[in-house]
Amino acid sequence: MFGPTKPKTTLKSPVQYLKGVGPRRATTLAHLHIQVVEDLLFHVPRDWEDRRPPSPIVFKGRVIKTRFQQIGSKLSILKATLENERGEKREAIWFKRPSFRYDPFKPLKQAIATGLPIWIVGKPEDSLFPLANIRVEEFYSDQNHSSLHVGRIVPIYSLTEGIKEPFLRELIHQALTQHSSLVEDPLPSYLLQERNLSGIRQALQKIHFPDSWEERDAARSRLAYDEFLLLALAWAIKQRQTKNIRKGYGYEVKRHLLSPFREVLEFDLTQAQKRVINEIFQDMQQPNVMTRLLQGDVGSGKTVVALSALLLGVENGYQGAFMAPTEILAEQHLVTFNKFLKNLPVRYALLTSRTPPQKRAGILKEIAEGKIDIVIGTHALLEEDVQIPKLRIAVIDEQHRFGVRQRATLRQKGPPLDLLVMTATPIPRTLALALYGDLDVSTLDEMPPGRQPPSTYHWEEKQGFEQIRNEVEAGHQAYIVYPLIEESSSVDLKSAKKEFERLKNAVFPNLRVALVHGQMSGIQKTKAMEEFSLGLWDILVATPVIEVGVDVPNATTMIIQNADRFGLASLHQLRGRIGRGSAASHCVLVADPKNQEAEGRIRILCETTDGFKIGEEDLKHRGPGQILGTEQHGEFHLRVGNILKDSALLIQAREDAKKILALDPNLSDSRHQTLRRRLISLYQDRWHWIDLA
Repeated sequence: MFGPTKPKTTLKSPVQYLKGVGPRRATTLAHLHIQVVEDLLFHVPRDWEDRRPPSPIVFKGRVIKTRFQQIGSKLSILKATLENERGEKREAIWFKRPSFRYDPFKPLKQAIATGLPIWIVGKPEDSLFPLANIRVEEFYSDQNHSSLHVGRIVPIYSLTEGIKEPFLRELIHQALTQHSSLVEDPLPSYLLQERNLSGIRQALQKIHFPDSWEERDAARSRLAYDEFLLLALAWAIKQRQTKNIRKGYGYEVKRHLLSPFREVLEFDLTQAQKRVINEIFQDMQQPNVMTRLLQGDVGSGKTVVALSALLLGVENGYQGAFMAPTEILAEQHLVTFNKFLKNLPVRYALLTSRTPPQKRAGILKEIAEGKIDIVIGTHALLEEDVQIPKLRIAVIDEQHRFGVRQRATLRQKGPPLDLLVMTATPIPRTLALALYGDLDVSTLDEMPPGRQPPSTYHWEEKQGFEQIRNEVEAGHQAYIVYPLIEESSSVDLKSAKKEFERLKNAVFPNLRVALVHGQMSGIQKTKAMEEFSLGLWDILVATPVIEVGVDVPNATTMIIQNADRFGLASLHQLRGRIGRGSAASHCVLVADPKNQEAEGRIRILCETTDGFKIGEEDLKHRGPGQILGTEQHGEFHLRVGNILKDSALLIQAREDAKKILALDPNLSDSRHQTLRRRLISLYQDRWHWIDLA
């Protein structure tokens, strides 16, 4: 009697059925997002190691002597002297945790017992003696697939506990050998020829096991191009769908709010602000909805542009929403609204999770009745009980902290609405178009006149304090920023509360010193910052809560303590609090960077005040995952492509996506069927509004 027929392996077959895996290892592999055969094929190496001869990290020889050593109850050491055909010797060292149940060195002893040569892989330790020590990371006998692990360019993978490098390398090789033929090439043949790209199966083989660096680079370019093309197609389809949404309402520039608003500003708009406001107004007056990204450096005047868009909506009898990523930022935007709108007949309110229940109920009622023109808030605005019946214009601040789904949720609040999203981490326009592909991009590339960008120094604390004394004596004010509110036992960082007492009593006893931090109530924070702006305090000790706040043109100095613990964009944002007047300003970074990355951030801040350069460097150092937020980066499905390093490839893919959709808008051509299926499988679940089915 015949047993059950073994199911045919497909790309979607669970990895547990592959040779050498099983249920337990499959569970562990899932931590690496490897669940099916296809995941193995596309689990690209994080690095590659050149183990071709002569390689300083690889040695092949026969074992001529072994020694075992037990150090206490926690460490066992096996040392072996190896000699190669040329008579060269190496001392190989293995470290293992002892076990009473089994011999941790048994596989090694078995390999040695054969008398055959073995390969050892490890970095030689510095030695004054002729016999170099090698702490062994991997070892192989001639019998166990050494050709995969030595004598070639070898892939190095991201791992998890319980999965070792040789096992994963052999498993991926097994998947490539037996199942890569199942992978359909998503690119049509005409595109492969036009862009001189290798086939998908060859690219997968050579990304894992290249015979040369040139083969590795060609394979990487092919896979990165695929990712960028699919992303560009998804963005283009989404943008097309958005632009096809008709509003059913219009705007007229009536000026009864916009003109008084301009007068309240007490300064002239820059040419860039005028240009961008005009772009936004033209968009809003179109029959289809607006979806626009506004990017600009710190202090370039984005809030004034956003308020202009909101006021155009209010002039026409509609409601607007201004959404910030955190409650603190929302509260500080309220301060800005108070400054610019206090004498205008505009009703606005703040709604966050901190809003007391009774007050919240009243605000919700007034919003629902249309009595509030503009609501300022956080993610709380997305909750079901927030009904904004006449919502027609929404502004999202710090767009990178909100994913595509949040934008879609806001749009579902009512009739089609115009959407303006803002970011203070500007990046080159070509990259912005690729990252925010469903948005039209407006850029504020001009700073208000009369401002002097701050000079930035990496100084000792005492030099910074001396700078503050000189500036206060000249009639100016200063900020001192700390990373923490209170001391923490887990990190050795200075805290605002403790340092405030020291600064007030010991360092600056004759100066007026105030404190502001995120644990204070909104009223307390507003009071402290408004008093500082009125000149009632010489020094404001703060946490990053001041990253967005009221303008204080008289503040000319900032000290950032433990600056190496801040991100590049945060440092630039904080520095943007000074340099808002005509006087020279100074930013002092007090830091003891422990690694090259932290040193690099400090150096970049000292060298430039150009937000576009800083945004580019931030992207380079942190990567898109952190810049865009993990959720949003996950939506982009980039495993190989780097949006900065591969920017030329990204732009190329975007151009090709436009051409493909111009010829075949629904990807219904037979040449594009595999591309269409791949696009749906990647993005339909993530971006439920991409509809190609």
